[in-house]
Amino acid sequence: MSNYKINTKCVQSGYTPGNGEPRQVPIIQSTTFKYDTSEDMGKLFDLEATGYFYTRLQNPTNDYVAAKIADMEGGTAAMLTSSGQAANFYALFNICNCGDHIVSSSTIYGGTFNLISVTMAKMGITATFVSPDCTEEELTAAFQPNTKAVFGETIANPALTVLDIEKFAKIAHAHGVPLIVDNTFATPINCRPFEWGADIVTHSTTKYMDGHGAAVGGAIVDSGKFDWMANADKFPGLCTPDESYHGITYAEKFGKEGAFITKCTAQLMRDLGSVQSPQHAFILNLGLESLHLRMQRHCENGQAVAEFLHNHPKIDYVKYCGLPSDKYYNAAQKYLPKGSCGVVSFGLKGGRKAAEVFMKNLKLAAIETHVADARTCCLNPATSTHRQMTDEQLKEAGVPAELIRISCGIEDKEDLIFDISQALDCIQ
Repeated sequence: MSNYKINTKCVQSGYTPGNGEPRQVPIIQSTTFKYDTSEDMGKLFDLEATGYFYTRLQNPTNDYVAAKIADMEGGTAAMLTSSGQAANFYALFNICNCGDHIVSSSTIYGGTFNLISVTMAKMGITATFVSPDCTEEELTAAFQPNTKAVFGETIANPALTVLDIEKFAKIAHAHGVPLIVDNTFATPINCRPFEWGADIVTHSTTKYMDGHGAAVGGAIVDSGKFDWMANADKFPGLCTPDESYHGITYAEKFGKEGAFITKCTAQLMRDLGSVQSPQHAFILNLGLESLHLRMQRHCENGQAVAEFLHNHPKIDYVKYCGLPSDKYYNAAQKYLPKGSCGVVSFGLKGGRKAAEVFMKNLKLAAIETHVADARTCCLNPATSTHRQMTDEQLKEAGVPAELIRISCGIEDKEDLIFDISQALDCIQ
C-alpha cells in the first residue's frame, strides 16, 4: 500500500484478505500456536523463520495493525505495546544500558518526563532536559560521550510546544544517535516525523488513533534509515552478538530496516511482556479506519475554540499553534500545515477560583484526565490531578492554577463554543 495516499492507508493497509478469508482483521484470541515438530518451532526461537509461538512476543492481529501504522508513518517495521508509556520506555531502553545518557526536550508529557528522569535514572540511565526552543549550540552542549538517544514530542502534552524536528534530528545525527519522536497528538495524518529526519516514532494509540477511549495501547515504528553498524560502538545491543539468541547480531542479520523492532520484540517484549491484547489491537484498527476523517474535525474544532477564546475578555492567554499570535505558529506552518490537533490550553484571568467555577458549569465537555477522544473532555490540573500543590508549585511545574486544557472532540463546533461561553458567563 506504500504508493497509496494516507487516507487510503488508514482504511486498507496492513491486512489484505485472501480468497474466502475474513474481510475484517481477524482477532486471533490465542496465547499459543501449534506446530507439527519441535524443529519447526525451534526455527522460530532461533529467529531463523517467521511465525508465531506465543502471543506475548507476537500475534497475527497485532502484526496486521502494526503494519498499518508503519505504512501510515512511512516506516519499515512496527510493533504494538500495552500503552504509550510502554512504547516510549521500550524505544529508549532498546538502545540504552546502565551508564548511558539521554537528551530530551523538557516540555514532554509529565508521565514520560517522570519515566526518564526518575524511573530510568534508577536503572542507571541519566538524562539532560533542554528547552524545545534551544539553539543548536545549547542542544549540542547537552550531549555527553555516553548519549545514546534524543527524545521529543511533535506536539507536547499539555504544553503544546511544537518540536523543531529538523534541528533535533540534525544535532542527534551529528553525534551518531537516533532521534525518537512521540507523534501521538499530531498522528501521521498531520505530521510524519520521518520526513523531517526522525528515526523512531512512538504513539500512545489510546489517544487519537483509537479515538473513542475504548482501548489502551502504544506503538513503536522504525524508519529503517538509521545506520546502527556505522555507530556500532554506541549500540552494542544491536551490533554485537546476542547470546540469548545463539549469537545473532541484529543489525547484521536484519539490517537497518528490521534490526530495531526485531530486537525490541525478541528481547524486551520477551522479558518484560507489555503486549497489547489482540482485542485492543482490533479496536485500535477500527479507530485507524476513520482517523483521517476525525483529525480534520478535531483540528477544525480546536481552531474555532482557540479563536473564540483568544478574543474573550475573561481569558488571559491561549496556547494553540494554529493561532497566528502563538509562539509556535511558524513551526506549525512548517511541520503541521494541515492542522495540529484538537487540544487547546488557556488561562482564566480569575485564577483558581475562576477555573473552579468554569469547570463546574460545563455541560457538554466532560471532566476527564483523558485527551484526544471523539468526545470533548476538559481538565483543570489545579483542582484535579495536581490539587495537592500550592499555586506557587503549580506555576513552577508549568501548570498554573488558572490553566484549563480542553480536548475538542468531533461534535459541532458551535455547540462546543456555546458550552464554553455559558461556563465563562458564570464567572463573576
